[in-house]
Amino acid sequence: MTIAIGDRIPSTKVTLATPEGPKPVDSLDVLGKGKVALFAVPGAFTPTCSAKHLPGFVEKAKELKAKGVDKIVCLSVNDAFVMKAWGDAQNATGVVEMLADGNGDLTRALGLILDARGFGMGERSQRFSAIIEDGVVKQLNVEEPGAFEVSSAEYLISHL
Repeated sequence: MTIAIGDRIPSTKVTLATPEGPKPVDSLDVLGKGKVALFAVPGAFTPTCSAKHLPGFVEKAKELKAKGVDKIVCLSVNDAFVMKAWGDAQNATGVVEMLADGNGDLTRALGLILDARGFGMGERSQRFSAIIEDGVVKQLNVEEPGAFEVSSAEYLISHL
């Protein structure tokens, strides 16, 4: 079942990609306090994710903060080393927290797993964005397969 507005974020083990290296954390340590703009991508270094999704949140970070967002978090079913390299390559370091869900545990608990085995990519995350306040989902925008509209930074800002 997919998480819905009003639901609490589940507690799972994830890994933050930090300048000091991978840091294992509980999802609630990252998403459970303050106002968080969370967005998820099917994969680091993939075309839409690299050309539009992550860059949009980097570019619009100040606008999100001006709307009361405490932190911006990018989630992907990738390992922390890939997430760090991607964040560095996209100038996201220090702007967007790169959250690795290597085994897909959080994404699965959210009910937002994408079966991309037909493309040789295994299980990934659906593309989505959300506003989470103190661990509760206040806004959830899940894309239709292949689309990039409702999960963008611009869309999220227009609905804050």
